[in-house]
Amino acid sequence: MGERRLARLSEEFDVRVERRYLEIHPETPAEGRPVSELGYPPVQWARMVENLDRLGRSEGIDFAERTFTTNSRKALLLAEAAKEEGTEVFEALNEGLFRAYFTEGRNIGDPLVLMDVALASGVPAGRIGQAWSDAAYEERLVRDREAAAEYGITAVPTFIVGGRWIIEGAVPVETLRDAAKRAVP
Repeated sequence: MGERRLARLSEEFDVRVERRYLEIHPETPAEGRPVSELGYPPVQWARMVENLDRLGRSEGIDFAERTFTTNSRKALLLAEAAKEEGTEVFEALNEGLFRAYFTEGRNIGDPLVLMDVALASGVPAGRIGQAWSDAAYEERLVRDREAAAEYGITAVPTFIVGGRWIIEGAVPVETLRDAAKRAVP
């Protein structure tokens, strides 16, 4: 949703997007775990899902029912490596990972699922293996985690507008637009 809202915002403002990654639940095993183990009371989880579904419909996104959560580490490393393949490949992978997890309900902690999505997105097989073996990508994730901690960021997506306003979560495009207007000198 954030991607689509940023695209609309870029029609009005000179938007510079720098994607940084934050692993939300690093303790999650690669095979995933039931969402019930995340610690949310069932009523709160139901409200969160209902809100996400409503927001998704407004952006033309149909979310699959989420009964499990996955470990995103390998997906984040893959996305970091895909940046080196250029914008077109990176954007295809970004969309492919989102669709795989959120609309198809696939486990993006599974290396076979990730390989399937990456290859379909145009990521060369060699880059996939490099993503999971090159310490430089891991170092970038550590750097991003440390930067998030400095800003007090704990949620994704998070938007930093004009270097001053931190907006967390799936917010309406109007919220982003208001922040962008305040940031323009």
